[in-house]
Amino acid sequence: MANKPPFAQGAQVEHGKFGLGSVISANDDYIVIKFDDHGEKKFVTSIVLPALKKSDRQPPVEKRRASRKKAAAPAATGA
Repeated sequence: MANKPPFAQGAQVEHGKFGLGSVISANDDYIVIKFDDHGEKKFVTSIVLPALKKSDRQPPVEKRRASRKKAAAPAATGA
C-alpha cells in the first residue's frame, strides 16, 4: 500500500534555497513545485523533504495571458 504524499497538490511550501512555492504534484518518488521566483522544479521526494516546510501564505493568483483572437476570415462566396 502506498503512503500518502507528504504534501498535497496545491500545498504552499517554503524551500531554503528556492523560497516560496506551490506543490504541483507529489508521490512517493517525486515532488514537483512551482516556485514564485524560480519556476517549476522536480525533486526526489525523500531527499527534498528535510528542506521543505509548510507555509501559511495564500496561493498566488495565476496571471493569465491575454489571448489574441484571430480575425475571422471572410467567407468565400461562390458564383
